Amino acid sequence: MSKESEKISGEGSRTTLSSLAKHVGLSRTTVSVVVSNSPAAAAIPKMTRDRILQAAQDLQYRPNYLARSLRQNRTMSIGVIVPELSEGYFTLLMRGVEQHLMGAHYMYFTASHYWQPELLTKYPRLLLERAVDGLLLLNTPVPEDIPLPIVSVSSHKTVKGVTNIILDHKKGVFLALKHLKQLKHKRISFMRGQNFSLDTDERWNAILQAARELSIKVDPELCIQLENNTWSPELGYEPVRALLRRRSDFTAIFCFNDTSAFGAMRAIHDSGYRVPEDVSVIGFDDVIGAEFTMPSLTTVRQPLSEMGNLAAKLLLHRIDHPRATYKAQVMVEPDLIIRESTCKAKSRP
Repeated sequence: MSKESEKISGEGSRTTLSSLAKHVGLSRTTVSVVVSNSPAAAAIPKMTRDRILQAAQDLQYRPNYLARSLRQNRTMSIGVIVPELSEGYFTLLMRGVEQHLMGAHYMYFTASHYWQPELLTKYPRLLLERAVDGLLLLNTPVPEDIPLPIVSVSSHKTVKGVTNIILDHKKGVFLALKHLKQLKHKRISFMRGQNFSLDTDERWNAILQAARELSIKVDPELCIQLENNTWSPELGYEPVRALLRRRSDFTAIFCFNDTSAFGAMRAIHDSGYRVPEDVSVIGFDDVIGAEFTMPSLTTVRQPLSEMGNLAAKLLLHRIDHPRATYKAQVMVEPDLIIRESTCKAKSRP
């Protein structure tokens, strides 16, 4: 820090917007636009922007968000409600959420409801009392009568005042089943998600539709209903072990998500079979660990980080433009990521 900067910021004092503007010889408005990263800053010459930012760094300037909040009648914070913050699905979603909020200088409160009815009711009200500017719901039911901008990821329910981001499940499921059919799989086990999961019905209906279109039989004896409220691979382990004790005449299994697929692969191994030589396995989500399992997991990729980033972006846009029109639903596209856990079907006893 230069001696001149030391005089301005003096030990124990705080550099204000006024003192920063005086230091660079520019108006408070110009300096404010630059340090707040406002879209209007694009109209200011780059040399001037760089000079302001360098001076702000030298003087250790920190924006007064409390004063800004009072002027704008905002807290510069949002509430994020999730089932839980376990690794995998929510890790990637939150990565995208955080990236956008950090860039916009927003803070957030996170609340995990673990599918407990009382928490699903309580948390939106608590966040409203803490004066958040909006709510972001990740795989969480939309609450009633909350007077805030709300963006939801995977709610699959049209609610007035809510923007919902969803995946094209029909396309994702069709890609997965088409891949198995091309590999000559005819006897396929299917997992249906837990009844409380918001993706369950949408994905199961997509499975039934794609199976009809591809002439693939959905045998009820080979279908698994998931029940445990967990994001551990245990979710798929015990159900697949139980299935293999009853039946072993299937050559592939389409899992509800990657977490259950990890458990399924372990169950297949512990039952004396091999993946993919005896049973091909497909997951859903493409979480971070899917690429590094042995074998690596073939899966339907949800662009989770992009979905989280988009959700945060849409929510802040609604907060900034309360009278603007907005879409009730935004659909994102999946991809099939083919790895080592699927191969051509072989006949076996």
